Amino acid sequence: MAGRRRGAGGARSCAALLCLSGLLAGLVGCGGGTAQDTARADVQRTLDRRAHAVLAGDAAAYRDTGSAQAAVPADLADVPLASWTYRLTRLDRSGGRATADADLDYRISGYDSAPVVSSRTLKLELRGAHWYVTSDRPAPKAGQQLWEQGRVVVERGAHSLVLGVGRPRSALRQYADLADKAVPAVQDAWGSGWARRVVVLVPKSLDGMGGLLGAPAAGYRGIAAVTTGEAGSGGRTPADRIIVNPDAYGALGSFGKQVVLTHETTHVATRSATSQATPLWLSEGYADWAGYRGTGRSAVQAAPELERAVRLGRLPAALPADADFGFSGDAGRLAQAYEGGWLACRMIADRWGEAKLNAFYRAVGKHKERAGAVAKALQSVLGTTEEKFTADWRDYLRAQLG
Repeated sequence: MAGRRRGAGGARSCAALLCLSGLLAGLVGCGGGTAQDTARADVQRTLDRRAHAVLAGDAAAYRDTGSAQAAVPADLADVPLASWTYRLTRLDRSGGRATADADLDYRISGYDSAPVVSSRTLKLELRGAHWYVTSDRPAPKAGQQLWEQGRVVVERGAHSLVLGVGRPRSALRQYADLADKAVPAVQDAWGSGWARRVVVLVPKSLDGMGGLLGAPAAGYRGIAAVTTGEAGSGGRTPADRIIVNPDAYGALGSFGKQVVLTHETTHVATRSATSQATPLWLSEGYADWAGYRGTGRSAVQAAPELERAVRLGRLPAALPADADFGFSGDAGRLAQAYEGGWLACRMIADRWGEAKLNAFYRAVGKHKERAGAVAKALQSVLGTTEEKFTADWRDYLRAQLG
């Protein structure tokens, strides 16, 4: 921009440089543009054509942008896409080849108010005057998208959209039925200030789940489902996806399957009120509270690991720390963390009422940082202190589980 404000003298100087060195003619122009700038624009145009082909379901037009993943429009044929765009963020060019980083943003019609954002790494080659994609993969540490695992089958529910790979439509129908029960149950607990719709992804296997999460599958072996979406999004709630582990989920009975989907749906509902200030004992405990709410399950039935610890005289000294919720750690410790968070939320609902529990959750999430968030919300909403709350929780565990 500074070069454009220099006036005629600056333009003449630039022209003189070009006359002195013909080597610069193809690289630097008087307006400050470079061949790299031209390449970025050309690559972005290729990605724009690629995006248009996906939205149009035009496999031939998609193939015209490169040979990579030529089946994508067919694999997405049943998915109701509202948008699909690529934004080029980095381009490294070496002659007729280039490596690019791009953000793929897409939304599902009727479900996403904000896009899913997927970081991609692409390789391209120049053929004549145009760039063609030769490889389009998740960026390092980024997860796959479901269509990269095969053709996506879609099952629509009243409040849900289930997307599966390698699963019969009848199996996906069962997920939709459970999700359709979960949404009104969560609305009854949390209220109506959320989309009241969920998208459920069902990969073929545990390995497929790990691929979607961009993490080793072994870490999720005993986890029935997780919900994506980043807390602390600055007021802009991202698109959530409930991702099912078909191996672990399939081993559950009908009651367990419903609790799991209601739990994960609760995360979708509470996302906008959840921030970096929200401890996991509260976010996971609240989701379990909503999942078990109205089921009639007692504390002993729903918290067997913690009940065993209390009977053996190993009453927890403090509420679960975030580290206790690590999937790759000890399974008993993980179970006790979830059970302890659930019983903390259950105690609030029993003692102060469900409205106060919801107000407490929102008050914690409004803080900009973790330090002091719980203490301030305990004081302002429940009229107690952290020390007193922890002591009351320990007494509650004794009464419910001892």
